[in-house]
Amino acid sequence: MSGKIRGRPDFLLLFLTILLVGNGLIMIFSASSHMALIEHDNPWYYVMKQGVFALIGLFVMFTFMGIPFTWWKKAAPKLLLFSLLALILVLIGGVNINGARRWLVLGGFNFQPAEFTKLSIIVYLSAIISKKGERIREFRRGLLPILVMIVIILLLVIKQPDFGTMLILFFIAVAILLIGGIDLRHLVILSLGFIPIIIYFAFSKSYRLQRLTSFLNPMDSPQGSGYQLIQSLYALGHGGLTGVGIGQSVQKLFYLPEAHTDFIFAVVGEELGFVGTALLILMFFLFIWRGFTAAIRSYDPFGIMLGIGIIMMIFIQFLLNVGAVTGILPITGVPLPFTSYGGSSLVLCLASTGILLSISRDNNRRRQEATRNSTK
Repeated sequence: MSGKIRGRPDFLLLFLTILLVGNGLIMIFSASSHMALIEHDNPWYYVMKQGVFALIGLFVMFTFMGIPFTWWKKAAPKLLLFSLLALILVLIGGVNINGARRWLVLGGFNFQPAEFTKLSIIVYLSAIISKKGERIREFRRGLLPILVMIVIILLLVIKQPDFGTMLILFFIAVAILLIGGIDLRHLVILSLGFIPIIIYFAFSKSYRLQRLTSFLNPMDSPQGSGYQLIQSLYALGHGGLTGVGIGQSVQKLFYLPEAHTDFIFAVVGEELGFVGTALLILMFFLFIWRGFTAAIRSYDPFGIMLGIGIIMMIFIQFLLNVGAVTGILPITGVPLPFTSYGGSSLVLCLASTGILLSISRDNNRRRQEATRNSTK
């Protein structure tokens, strides 16, 4: 009977997740209400759509929290196959928005297969590496088949094109391979092989090159490639220490492009100031700390890699988004987890958090059983 008892989840991690989602809904309404009123005659248009995805995501999160995380090891091949088919399908019949073919329309909503691929590749790599064990240190039998699959996925993603997601997938793969015990010599060879490819894709298109270099000196092109970053910095500067107040942002009034999506952090900075952005960053770091703690405490190598892969995914997205908005890193079009408008990203983050919570439940169950057995 004791083997069927599930431990308690990490309630701090759960609380932080709900707090981040709630904050995201508030900021999406604030950032999009004016635009939604003009474009759709309904100031609640975008936040209502995001609210639907939030409910779906929370349902998925609580469902996944109740599923033993080891189940995903068996599901890994099917998840990867679904991702591959979806990535191929989006190239054939996907919706073209702003020159990128990244979305499939399902029931009136846009679904982004590349978002789902982030989770499926984490599950797949964690499952296959934990299964291979020490063989992962062998290049031909251990590493090579994995590299082939990673390359195929990266090529399908960059074909959309989605350079930001390709970077995230690459860093996730490297992190999991490193944790899985890959030979460091192979990791160096892998990096030397992939980095030139990434550089090629970064410089192969003039618009992409402009986006990646404009952050160095946006004033060189204030009405062109530097415009978005300049408006973002204006928003952050206008916010000062405590902000201008919720709903009072000026930059969101069609000055700052993508104010409710990729650049929502700038609106947070303008309306809540340095204090608000610092609190948001603190929430993210607490979330990452709790998720990382749950992962490394797992009794299963698969659970360790799975949990750290999920945390790396969220951390890299957070880093790329905040770095781009503040002018520290190039603009890659990566949304802020839990906060930016976008149903696919929100559902992915909540589903992934559900798996983290399942890992934490298993950790607590095992500790409870160990304590019970030691007292007998």
